[in-house]
Amino acid sequence: MKRFLLSVALLLPLCLQAQQDHHEIGITAGVSNYYGDLQPKFFASYGYHPMGGIVYKYFMSPHIGIRLGASYTSLSAADSNSNIPVNVARNLSFATHLFEVHGALELNLWPIEILKRKVTPYIFGGISVFYFNPYAEDTNGNKVYLRALSTEGQGLPMYPDRKQYSLVNMAFPFGAGMKFFIGQRIMLTGEMGFRYTNTDYLDDVSKSYVNLDTLQQYKGKLSRAMSYRGNKVVGWDHTNPNYGFQRGDSKANDWFWYANITATIYFRAFGNPKEYLKTKCPVFFR
Repeated sequence: MKRFLLSVALLLPLCLQAQQDHHEIGITAGVSNYYGDLQPKFFASYGYHPMGGIVYKYFMSPHIGIRLGASYTSLSAADSNSNIPVNVARNLSFATHLFEVHGALELNLWPIEILKRKVTPYIFGGISVFYFNPYAEDTNGNKVYLRALSTEGQGLPMYPDRKQYSLVNMAFPFGAGMKFFIGQRIMLTGEMGFRYTNTDYLDDVSKSYVNLDTLQQYKGKLSRAMSYRGNKVVGWDHTNPNYGFQRGDSKANDWFWYANITATIYFRAFGNPKEYLKTKCPVFFR
């Protein structure tokens, strides 16, 4: 066994070289959606937005590669679309533009090559950094950015456990898809990718209400109005909530996801494709 493992360790670099690495670069387009305090379903019937981006992939072998990508989309949700009465009465909403840069490891379950197999399922997982800035409309229809208003008391001295959230955060992308060779130059993929974020404030909703008089004293009337919007709904108790009255669910962070199609140029496909298959690895690497 030790000899076998040593042989594998010595042959692996030669194998990767023998397979002749390749590069891909292309564009991606699809739809995005959000899952969190204002939308408790992953696949809701509303809230879809277009997304687009660019992607670069480097494969060390027909099985394993790394990918880098940048994408842009919008996210939004509103309690008015909910079928949960208490959420409808809460009457919160948000929207944000979102820009993401990600890196991930991609694994082809079958070895896809120019002259051999032209289709394979694949999986991927990695890490990303994204920028967002949630906003909502006030009673006059004006766009109001929410972070600066500290709608849940973030950054106020009497709530030391509530820190102001960052607009730049990390996420952990993972997902799966299918890829197809189109001729010898184009790789076409269909993909579903989820992003678990390290923030619960993608929608500016996480914990409980704070004392609205205190919030108005420190942040102004607009902050109070955007923090508590339930009194705009007919039939809702117009008594302003106090500290501790539930506003969101702080037990879970927010998500967003993409369903997209990507077209890339396969750089090793140019020229003589037989060069790609000149040298072979031992059978247990193929």
